[in-house]
Amino acid sequence: MSTDPLLLQERHALILQRLQSDGRVLAPDLAQWLQVSEDTIRRDLRDLAAAGLCQKVYGGALRMALPAAPGGTPAQRRSTQTDRKSRLAAAAVPCVAPGSVVFIDAGSTNLAIAQALGEQRLTVITNAPAIAAALIDKPAIELIVIGGRIHAETGASIGGTALRELELISPDLYILGACGVDAQAGVSAIHFEEAEFKRRVAALSKAVLVATTSDKVGTAAPYAVLAAASIADLVAEHDIDARQLDAFAARGVRVHRAARP
Repeated sequence: MSTDPLLLQERHALILQRLQSDGRVLAPDLAQWLQVSEDTIRRDLRDLAAAGLCQKVYGGALRMALPAAPGGTPAQRRSTQTDRKSRLAAAAVPCVAPGSVVFIDAGSTNLAIAQALGEQRLTVITNAPAIAAALIDKPAIELIVIGGRIHAETGASIGGTALRELELISPDLYILGACGVDAQAGVSAIHFEEAEFKRRVAALSKAVLVATTSDKVGTAAPYAVLAAASIADLVAEHDIDARQLDAFAARGVRVHRAARP
């Protein structure tokens, strides 16, 4: 890096470039690279986070988690990356114990998991009509649907009615649909009400499983859901950097890799 002092906009542009290429940045590393103080970098990261360009975490920042298909409907998102999600589903299904009570959250990867469930007897609770529709013809599965108004972007019930109905359940396993997944920042969601709903289901459940595509790992959305150490099982794609998965394993998470294509 040149010894000439950088303008504020130049620093911000360089930080965003590093964030895009590495997925995360650390304040001490940026301070050394850009030859400014760590206080300056922390102010830069606060400015970028306030502008919605990154998610600030302790000691640095992460890329912002984005919807799988910005502006798309849940049906459109379900039609993308279907092979990848099917491989994740195949790796996740062995974590579902026969005879258990399972809450399956909304999300296209979770829909693939629901479709992959075999003939074992289960009680499945869901707040997503698409997942309910995938399970209704499976005779071994007792299906319970959490109701209320459907949130258009998530394709699920997440409002007050749904929260009240949650108080009647105690799942053995919660298959949580995540927007952002990071060993330091934990699981996060894009919508405030969605995060509130997910936090409540997690608190009521005995264990939590997260199945995620590679693009969500190392990112954070605005609203926290769950600390990484509270995840029992993480199902990830085969090509995720081993160092990222090791960071989850160090927090006591059982890590499963999906099969290669």
